[in-house]
Parts: sequence; structure tokens; C-alpha cells
Amino acid sequence: MVNLVTKTLEDFKAHEIVNIELTGKSSIADHMLIASGTSSRQVTAMAENLISRLKQSGVKSINVEGINFGDWVLIDGGDIIIHLFRPEVRAFYGLEKMWGIEFETN
Repeated sequence: MVNLVTKTLEDFKAHEIVNIELTGKSSIADHMLIASGTSSRQVTAMAENLISRLKQSGVKSINVEGINFGDWVLIDGGDIIIHLFRPEVRAFYGLEKMWGIEFETN
């Protein structure tokens, strides 16, 4: 599933894709992927296409938050959680730092 999500994000020109392994750290999911889009429109388009591909691959329960605004979209696919941000919003929340990952947006 991580490969599918990463490939989909790359296909839609996502920036700075980070995969955080959560196994043994949290029971919420096995992986968390974080990526940036250059605009709200791109973030929304990435989310819509990613949701479609997850459904096509057989993921039954997908929960989505924030897709109407495009600043920060959260996609919960069960074993994988995806956060899509505009760069400014990603820098503000600093999710990577919360999980102990050193990361700086450009």
C-alpha cells in the first residue's frame, strides 16, 4: 500500500514525500505519509486521485478530512494515514518533528 500511495503522489507531482513507519510506535496505523502540493488546488487534486486509487485497490473504509479547503487533507486508509499540505501549513504544524523526524520544508 505504501508503494501505491507513494507512486500516486509522485504521479501527481507531490513534493517532499516522507514515509514514517509507525509500527511499534502507535496503534493508529502502520505508516504515515506526508507530502506537499504547491497550491490548494493541487493538494485537493492529489487527494481526490489518491482516494480513487485506494478504492480501486480494494481499500474499503477511507475517511477524509479537509478536502474542501485544500490546505491540509487527511486521508485515513486504515493501515496507512496520508497528510497532504500546502507548504506553509506543513511547516506550521511540523508533523515530522512530532514523530522525531528532522525535516525542513524549502
